[in-house]
Amino acid sequence: MKTFRRFSEFYPYYLTEHRHPVCRAMHYIGSSLVIIVLLYVLLSQQWQWLWLLPVIGYGFAWLGHLLFEHNKPATFSYPFYSLAADWVMLKDFLTGQLKHKLPVETKGPN
Repeated sequence: MKTFRRFSEFYPYYLTEHRHPVCRAMHYIGSSLVIIVLLYVLLSQQWQWLWLLPVIGYGFAWLGHLLFEHNKPATFSYPFYSLAADWVMLKDFLTGQLKHKLPVETKGPN
């Protein structure tokens, strides 16, 4: 794997590792559930549920890679860039920017 020095170099690579739309959807589901659970924890002050955040977030993402993408998640090599890229990918999806950033062969459904 290439060594990345900046996030701007890493993000296009990250998108190539997320070519399958169901894999990306699994990431979106996990990230959305993380936001919901975090809001619940903060509002209810039920701190014991914080352990669910990485399980939900990474669980959905890793299942997407295992079952649909058939590759090793970038988290294992670039944990911080990968975490940031997951949120940027969700933002790009929600704002309609993702279709312009995806590699050419994946420009199907977001």
